[in-house]
Amino acid sequence: MSPNTLTLVTDLLWFVAHTRPRREKKLVEYARREGLDVTLPCYHSAHKYRGKTVNFEKPLFPSYVFFRLHPAARQKVFQSDHVANLLDVPNQLEFEQQLSAVLLALESKLEIQLAPEIGKGTRVRIVAGALRGVEGWVEERYGMSTVLLRVDFLSQAAAVKVEADCLELI
Repeated sequence: MSPNTLTLVTDLLWFVAHTRPRREKKLVEYARREGLDVTLPCYHSAHKYRGKTVNFEKPLFPSYVFFRLHPAARQKVFQSDHVANLLDVPNQLEFEQQLSAVLLALESKLEIQLAPEIGKGTRVRIVAGALRGVEGWVEERYGMSTVLLRVDFLSQAAAVKVEADCLELI
């Protein structure tokens, strides 16, 4: 590797784009059209709808897209209306090592997804499915994917099992 190549590589820095809601994939499309180095770790998710199984690719870190850019190219990311903020990465080496580990785990085809901080006693809102918009309290957590949710209705409580990725913290 020549000294000029080394300088070019070290001039590229990691940045984290905080996107507007549900705009991660649109930002990636924009970045690729503009020739920017972009990374969006995604995992596979399957949901059953009326007897059919539909597969999705979901961002592992919702609302975040990772860029490796020359600092002067930062403004190009903001030219997209999909970005709310562009964050600096203080420890470039540690970030790159952690991101590499995440990407390696995703490539291994093992089941991986972000485990939200949804534990017993947490107040949540259901964001997908037939109960969308319903709020409740987490009674129990079963592994990474299933949550027993207590929903209060007319001074009564009902418990329902819900997939964790269908919940958001309140």
